Amino acid sequence: MREKIAQALKDALKQEDRRRVSTLRLIQTAIKDRDVANRGAGKDPVSDEEIMEILVRMVKQRKESARGFEEGNRLELAEQEREEIGIIAEFLPKPLGEDDIKKACEQVVHEVGAGGLRDMRRCMNALKEKFPDRVDMGKASGIVKNMLQ
Repeated sequence: MREKIAQALKDALKQEDRRRVSTLRLIQTAIKDRDVANRGAGKDPVSDEEIMEILVRMVKQRKESARGFEEGNRLELAEQEREEIGIIAEFLPKPLGEDDIKKACEQVVHEVGAGGLRDMRRCMNALKEKFPDRVDMGKASGIVKNMLQ
């Protein structure tokens, strides 16, 4: 993951894409900050899984910022945040589509052996574990709820 980000930064520097360069540097800085924190706590450097968590958090922050900028009628800043979201999202796994979410929910309901709404939490936890950051949990919860009723 680190190499992929570093290579993207090199390419962006060659293309002189300022927005992309600054966003990729922000990503690298966030990863290095977590590495330093882990080193201080006696842990290993961040894994690819932790890098994904960092990227998901960065996307979430930018979505909130873009929403705030829109409410404040600062559309140019909201657009910049959206561009950064697009750059960060390139390194995240592609989210599942509607049909794939339904299949994943059916699979999890059968694996868990869910018999009713009381098993909803177990199903949702299994979904989070099997498909981290790839399933829209809002949609999935509605689908699972319908299946269990």
